[in-house]
Amino acid sequence: MRVLVAISRIFVGVLFIISGLIKLNDPLGFSYKLQEYFSADVLNMEFLIPYALGISVLVVVFEVVLGVFLLIGYKPKFTVWSLLLMIVFFTFLTFYSAYFDKVKDCGCFGDALKLTPWESFIKDVILLVFILILFVGVKYIHPVFGKLQTTIFALLSFILSLWFGFHVLEHLPAVDFRAYKIGANISEGMSVPEDAPKPIQEYSWTFNVNGEEKTIKTNGSYPSVDGDFVGVETKVIQEGYQPPIYDFSIESDEEDLTAQFLAEEKLIVVVSYSLENIEKNGALKLKSLQDEARKKGYKIIGLTASGEDAKQRIKETYNIDFEFYLCDEKALKTVVRSNPGVLELDKGTVMQKVHWNDIEDLNL
Repeated sequence: MRVLVAISRIFVGVLFIISGLIKLNDPLGFSYKLQEYFSADVLNMEFLIPYALGISVLVVVFEVVLGVFLLIGYKPKFTVWSLLLMIVFFTFLTFYSAYFDKVKDCGCFGDALKLTPWESFIKDVILLVFILILFVGVKYIHPVFGKLQTTIFALLSFILSLWFGFHVLEHLPAVDFRAYKIGANISEGMSVPEDAPKPIQEYSWTFNVNGEEKTIKTNGSYPSVDGDFVGVETKVIQEGYQPPIYDFSIESDEEDLTAQFLAEEKLIVVVSYSLENIEKNGALKLKSLQDEARKKGYKIIGLTASGEDAKQRIKETYNIDFEFYLCDEKALKTVVRSNPGVLELDKGTVMQKVHWNDIEDLNL
């Protein structure tokens, strides 16, 4: 039992630290995932949506700290009980998402590793087994260091985790796992290879045959049935290839300008998924950015999901005159974890990307 507890201790501790650090690297992204869980279509807990960011930071800090606590042997009973409660909650959440097909990706490992709902559930069940071993054998978990050193390590893990979470919120994730990272080409990320696998669908055709309903399943072809057609339902059996970038666009009210702007050599893009919620201190920096960019020969545009009234109000309030184009809100939240955020593009390749706090660091 002692050996089994030691193996479980290392496995659970390391996995919690890795999973927590990946999410702590991007707590804003994890908060978007929590908002999805809190929505009316999933858990119907919309009253928690305004607190999603705070909950996000607390959860991921606690996840990292518990992993450290377990490895160094700090307060074993408290640590194991906390791990057990956390994994029971996550196991329920991933099962609910998988069974009812509510959330396609649990966000367990952020954008670094995408898991299907059922994969997430299986992962949590495995973790639950290891944590139950720790729960039964908690008496075999002893501190690795002396009492003072263990307490210091525990306190440092908490302080450093909080600092790191605050730091990336005020700037950008330290490691960018998304398809819009520096060096990535947006046009290439949107392309679909010719030999890419297509989705496989199952068609359920319903007919009225001699007064009784009869259902026949095919891969899409219309079945030969001597009866009256009632209806058809489709079900995706296997997802086809989906490019890393599939919902990005640059549109005016009249046309799609995505290809045109992604061909520009010197382009500054100001991203604000919601102009109504734009950070005031960030918006105040846009006038000087606009003037500096044009002075250096750059074209500057904005991307937002907001409407015309919000666009006009922002232009007048902050004395800017570059054009804001439309893009999907979810896509813009993925492009940059800042409102506003700024990108430099060269023929669709992301050359620079900064949080509004770091606009002065742009090298134009």
